[in-house]
Amino acid sequence: MATIVKPLGLAFCFLALSGCAPAPSLYYWGEYEDLIYQMYAEPGSADPATQIAKLREDIGKAGEAGKPVPPGLHAHLGYLYFLQSDTHAAVLEFETEKKLFPESATFVDGMLGRLKK
Repeated sequence: MATIVKPLGLAFCFLALSGCAPAPSLYYWGEYEDLIYQMYAEPGSADPATQIAKLREDIGKAGEAGKPVPPGLHAHLGYLYFLQSDTHAAVLEFETEKKLFPESATFVDGMLGRLKK
């Protein structure tokens, strides 16, 4: 009996552990999450110019990897351009967010409406 239980126990453990393996991500996240955390948890630690450069780099890497960027990245990039008083670039990024993620249209339209005031 013990000779059957031990291999079954090992097989069960293997299956249980293999079920815990993370699924591959749908999006190319790059440094986006870290930048968002840093911006709001440690205000002033990540200036807009640095964040813009890193997000632009991530967009390029996402293209090379053949993965889309996550929802919100272009909206955040638009906000960063707004902070730098580059309204034209901000509008372009907000429109890109809306095009890639139509479910964000209400939010993006609100941001665009505030830009025009």
